[in-house]
Amino acid sequence: MQESPRITEAESEVMKLLWQKEPLSANEIISKLTQQMQWSDQTIKTFLNRLHKKKAIAFEKSGRNYLYYPLVSHDEYLKTENRSFLDRVYKGAVGMLCAKFLEEENLSEKEIEELQQLLEKKKNS
Repeated sequence: MQESPRITEAESEVMKLLWQKEPLSANEIISKLTQQMQWSDQTIKTFLNRLHKKKAIAFEKSGRNYLYYPLVSHDEYLKTENRSFLDRVYKGAVGMLCAKFLEEENLSEKEIEELQQLLEKKKNS
C-alpha cells in the first residue's frame, strides 16, 4: 500500500474544496480560495502544482479548463496526519496520547461507555 503524500496545512485548503465537491475547475478553486484565504491566483496555482506533483490530485482537460479531483481521500489524509502527530508529539505511543487526553478532558457517561466499547472491541480483535 502506497503511503499518502504529506499535505501541508495551506495545501489542505485546496483539498477541502475537492473533498466537498469534485471535479472543480482551476477557476472555481481560485475563486473560492481568493475569497476565503485572500491568496493570489499565483499562490493557488502553486498549491495545485505541488499537490499534482505529490500525486494528491489529478486533472482532466475539458475544453479550455482543467478539472481537478482528489487522489487522496479525506480519510487517508486524516490517518496520515494522525500518525504524523502521534510520532512527532508522543513518539508513536498511542496509549500515552489517550491517557493524556482522558486526564485533560471532561467526558460524559455516554462518551465513557463508547470508549469502553471501543477498547473492548480492540481487545477482542
